[in-house]
Amino acid sequence: MAPRGIRRGPSNEAATNMNEPANNEAAASPIAAHIDHTLLRADATAPEIDALCQSAREYRFAAVCVNPVWVSRVAQEVEGFGIAVAAVCDFPLGASTPAAKAEAARLAIADGATEIDFVIDLGAAKSGDWGRVSEGARAVVAVCHAGGALTKAILETSVLLPEEVGRATNVCSVAGVDFVKTSTGFNGRGASVEDVRIMKAAAGPGVRVKASGGIRSAADARAMLEAGADRIGTSAGVAIVEGWDAES
Repeated sequence: MAPRGIRRGPSNEAATNMNEPANNEAAASPIAAHIDHTLLRADATAPEIDALCQSAREYRFAAVCVNPVWVSRVAQEVEGFGIAVAAVCDFPLGASTPAAKAEAARLAIADGATEIDFVIDLGAAKSGDWGRVSEGARAVVAVCHAGGALTKAILETSVLLPEEVGRATNVCSVAGVDFVKTSTGFNGRGASVEDVRIMKAAAGPGVRVKASGGIRSAADARAMLEAGADRIGTSAGVAIVEGWDAES
């Protein structure tokens, strides 16, 4: 089993650029390494996914995050650029069994995913059945770490009370996740600074926080990072980088 926190394949921390076009030599913006460049619409098209990968290569984002059907395409498009391939799992409802969550993660990893963003069992969380939440998280973690992939547990903070956000963070941390993540962006409001602060305080040692949902500007991203986020999930990555650089 791969150690927690170790990503399979190239990373932004040790990027390999042997396949990089010669005309793409600009230094990456410092904010880019915190961004998961995301397109999760059900009607996303192949040209849109290709454009997403092209901008990820240009701006050197941390990851490209897509639905599982696009994973193999993205893996080919970003190979050699030090960009992670993130796939969502049991998205956006989180209502599958632990075995189904784990199988979805396994298939995505087989297609080339190096990070798995999975939704926790929200019904169990709202019922106070934290054992069931833990079971689902542990099932995904086992498959991902065996395959060398990182795990991000999506808590969907918009449907949880603050005390439930803290408890879910703790349960997922103990289950071995690498990140806890605020939101899918498909269910109510997105991330808030308070969500991130609660999660950061409750996260176990070495567990990072991803803020996602409704983050559209450099100011939004800065607020999340200052609150304790390590990654930003957004479909507005290019605008955020350009806004960030303009402020610098």
